[in-house]
Amino acid sequence: MSLFKNKEGGFSDVIRCDQDDYLIWKWTPSGEANTTKRENAIRYGSSLRVKDGELAVFVYEKENGQLYDFISGPTDLTLKTANLPVLSSIIGLAYAGNSPFQAEVYFINLAGNIQMKFGVPFFDIFDLRFPDLGIPCSVRGNVIFNLTDYNGFIKLNRLRNFDIEDFKNQVKDTIIRKTKKIVLDILTTSNISVIQIESKIDEISTKIQDSIANIVSEDFGINIKRFDISAIDIKKESENYLQLKKITIDQQTKIIDAKTDIEIENLDETMRINRKNLELGVEGQNIQVHQINKQSEVLKTAAESLGQMGSGEGGSSMDMGSMMASMTMGGAIGSGMAGMMGNMMHNSNQNVPPPINNMMYHVSINGQPSGPFNLQQLQQLVQNGQLTSLTYVWKNGMVNWDLAQNISELNILFPPSPPPLP
Repeated sequence: MSLFKNKEGGFSDVIRCDQDDYLIWKWTPSGEANTTKRENAIRYGSSLRVKDGELAVFVYEKENGQLYDFISGPTDLTLKTANLPVLSSIIGLAYAGNSPFQAEVYFINLAGNIQMKFGVPFFDIFDLRFPDLGIPCSVRGNVIFNLTDYNGFIKLNRLRNFDIEDFKNQVKDTIIRKTKKIVLDILTTSNISVIQIESKIDEISTKIQDSIANIVSEDFGINIKRFDISAIDIKKESENYLQLKKITIDQQTKIIDAKTDIEIENLDETMRINRKNLELGVEGQNIQVHQINKQSEVLKTAAESLGQMGSGEGGSSMDMGSMMASMTMGGAIGSGMAGMMGNMMHNSNQNVPPPINNMMYHVSINGQPSGPFNLQQLQQLVQNGQLTSLTYVWKNGMVNWDLAQNISELNILFPPSPPPLP
């Protein structure tokens, strides 16, 4: 983008900016910029047109420094002391009428955005676990900034001979320096592995924008509208990276093996408890059989008593009252035996509890193996959205990872959705 474009035409009665793409543009009535006082001779009573989003700045040179008149757009007016307050103290009575006065006129684009690409050359980053392994890393991104505080901008930057490319290079150097520092800091403060850093682009972009916003505002007078990292490149063919990756894989394998051993111990303990419960169930059946034997003896004694009660005193006639009492006793004992037998048969079917799923599962979360988790913990992952039917899962005994929907015992975690209402 060309910054300063001269406008030909001598003493112009219309001061305006016709540029489409600019940050700062100097208006000149004739000749080359910054060569003679004549080019800065502004006719008193000329027309000034400032579009919406623009700012016209009149710069007057004085012995004690520069003075400014600011006119914001949109506006279309005639230059007078009424709308140029500083001018009234400069021209005095000598310039009443059409006599020219000396001033430089700049147009500042307050509505436009400047887009700038940047790249951080390879620098070494370090994993917190292995601070001696420097991994080469480069960062590429885009910055969009604009100018909102024109007073602050003018104090920090000279409008005369302002060069946008030189200005962008200064901003870019600051951004590169801060980006390197924040990438190094985030690896230590957030405990992020070098291998995972490429997946943290959004988080790192936000941190860098928050960090540099105040710096570029104070140093350059501009506003950062957007900061995006497009890529974080790790030199994966470097010797240190290959060594770090091997160490990480070995550690993950050891963790999985250790957790598998724990799962086997948990399974052995569960089987031991189930066997104990089974033994207790058999023992309970033996107790019930003993109770039935005792009740059988009672029934036998009752039957003998029934026979004796049926032969009354001195004859063979049957006493009806004794017979009814005996039948009642026999019915009660028979009901007790039937209940005992029913309980025994029921318990024989219930003494072995259903198997408990104590299997532990490993889950792929963000491309990394996590776990192990039991069914209750897997349910929490489903509620948190970290586990779906299309998530890869592995358990002891499986050859490869597989989708959760293909593991039958996990189907309870993903109940079917009801059909739409009619």
